[in-house]
Amino acid sequence: MLVVVDHGNSDMKLPGFKFCSGLIEHHVRPPSDELIEYAGSFWTLSNDRIPYMRKKTADNRFFILTLFAVAKELARTGRLKPINEIDLAVGLPPGHYGDQRVSFGQYFKRDGLMNFVYNGTAMSISVRNVFVYPQAYAAVVPQSARLAQLSRVFVVDIGGMTTDVLLLRNGRPDMQVCRSLEIGIIALQNMLIGQVGSRHDMTIEADHIDSVLQGQATILPEEVQQTIRAAAQQHTILILEKLRDQQVDLRSTPVIFIGGGSILLRSYLTSSPLVTKSDFVLDANANAMGYKLLATEQLKRSSDVL
Repeated sequence: MLVVVDHGNSDMKLPGFKFCSGLIEHHVRPPSDELIEYAGSFWTLSNDRIPYMRKKTADNRFFILTLFAVAKELARTGRLKPINEIDLAVGLPPGHYGDQRVSFGQYFKRDGLMNFVYNGTAMSISVRNVFVYPQAYAAVVPQSARLAQLSRVFVVDIGGMTTDVLLLRNGRPDMQVCRSLEIGIIALQNMLIGQVGSRHDMTIEADHIDSVLQGQATILPEEVQQTIRAAAQQHTILILEKLRDQQVDLRSTPVIFIGGGSILLRSYLTSSPLVTKSDFVLDANANAMGYKLLATEQLKRSSDVL
């Protein structure tokens, strides 16, 4: 079975669902409806995200999150068995892909069976193959025929903690022109939570901010909403100016924006004089869908397997 996971700083995303990239380790069994026991520790999911990690292989937390993702997917599709052999498709930001591709694949492909207990059921997973793809490129794979007609187009992925950029030439990724900037939507959310607290004496969370930026109904006072919109506009300008500093000029080359941050900032990106022609991929799980398409094709070819 092919399992596809996009390891976001905000969310773990699969083609059919997502959950927060938050995790808590317990040394005694906690009262929880969703629990993994692995290597002597108990793990539960959390709505508090793991602090940003440039190398997600630095410790076991993203490995455990992946066990949750795999177990959830197997349970969702009715394929949960005591022993499960899977192929795993994952991805990395374009700027990290060259340096981390091999180690990221090896992080998941461990020797023998990986034994753990999920919600009281003992199970084992054997990872047969790991496929690692560049984020951003994966998200536009469904548009490959159209993009092949364009000599140049940037793909800009505004995520939780990073903004990743990749240049496509006639639909093919130019890995010499890729950037990963450590600025995303979480920086805006954290700044606004503090700003609204000090300026308006009100406690808000990221969900409040997202609702305002998506034009959803909210009971927040108009002055608070204005603060959120003004900060979002300034954050958009900051991202675009940092891209220009990296020779990513969106006035001379068309751009496809992807990622949850792009969706939230869409109106500010489209109205900016720093962007001439833009398209948007509005599915936050687009990278995961792209990994699935790429891995399915690679399995057919049975080559370049880590």
